[in-house]
Amino acid sequence: MSETSQTVPYLTLDPEVEAAIRADRAAGRAHPLRFDDADVARREANPHDEATLTRPAFARDIEKILNIPAYNRYADKTQVFSFVQNDDISRRGLHVQLVSRIARGIGGLLGLNGELIEAIALGHDVGHTPFGHAGERFLSRCYHERTGRWFNHNVHSVRVLDALYRRNVSLQTLDGVLCHNGEFAQQELRVGDVSTFAQLDGLVEACASDERVIGTLRPSTLEGCVVRVSDMIAYLGKDRQDALAMGVLDSLDVFESDYIGVDNARIINNLTVDIVNHSYGTDRIAMSQEAFADLKRAKRQNYEEIYLKEGMVDGAENVVEEMFAEMYARLIDDVRAGDESSPVFRHHVARLTATSRDLDAAAYLAEGPDQVVVDYLASMTDGYFTALHDHLFPRSGRAVAPRGYCFDLD
Repeated sequence: MSETSQTVPYLTLDPEVEAAIRADRAAGRAHPLRFDDADVARREANPHDEATLTRPAFARDIEKILNIPAYNRYADKTQVFSFVQNDDISRRGLHVQLVSRIARGIGGLLGLNGELIEAIALGHDVGHTPFGHAGERFLSRCYHERTGRWFNHNVHSVRVLDALYRRNVSLQTLDGVLCHNGEFAQQELRVGDVSTFAQLDGLVEACASDERVIGTLRPSTLEGCVVRVSDMIAYLGKDRQDALAMGVLDSLDVFESDYIGVDNARIINNLTVDIVNHSYGTDRIAMSQEAFADLKRAKRQNYEEIYLKEGMVDGAENVVEEMFAEMYARLIDDVRAGDESSPVFRHHVARLTATSRDLDAAAYLAEGPDQVVVDYLASMTDGYFTALHDHLFPRSGRAVAPRGYCFDLD
């Protein structure tokens, strides 16, 4: 019999695990597999990127990510609910902060590298499309129809950091970003074996060529594994909070749980405690069978009660998909024609080459029209996408109006 949110208890650390953590902290001991800053790898041997006391290796990655234009655009990219003017509803910018906070909490208890965790968490969604996972599907469909290749936001996040803005972000951060995909729940995460940029580049290409490869990715650091599981922890309960605020849910009574709880606070606490209890001192990030079963049920129930009802694009999926198709077709024609008055040149190519490190416009355009258009569409916020669609297609009947702040006051 499943319990309600009021009767599932807050879990606490196993006393032996807690005592060991306290002893480690008192003695200054880290996890034996904690990734050491001294082992950081970068694509370029740039003296400016060498670690210092004031700017350690992965602190540099954090600052690089925070200061690229793509990070700014988190603020108006959908987490779940699109076309909503409501500052109480999560956007992707809040989501990455929540992932960072949860992951650093788990990593700190396990004795892992907190700055590497933070860099991965803050950068993991910079390649996400407008309109969340719905937008990701629509863009991938347009891209695949023309090229046979696939778009995935985690792969594109690596491209944003490594190829488009060229900030010389570390291999370890990029690997964690690539392998973060929290849609794939696993009871146990063992580290992968990416240790060179050649291996990373091979995985990036494999993911674009074969959509099945995404499901095989494994972070090559325990820090990356912690971010991956924290991605799920961060959205499970928070999406329920947002659904309550939106009126999609009347209460949390529709959810069931035997172990992790159904409200955000219990989900975060109980999964954190369970993971630490089952991962401390090991070579993997793991959770109990009870936690894993409840986690899978929670994900399934979120789909049933939120995402398939009101999530993603708030009932306007067909219209938004058509808007993606229109925009893609128009912009690719502009690139092929070399129309420098087009926003794809004025707003994307010109700005990207002005803010990227050593990205040449001619070399970039040589990557092909489809890649340029994919980069542009993926970079957009929800608001920018709809504004540009209105500009390019002023007579289109496909515009979708957001729900305003005062919709319920009429």
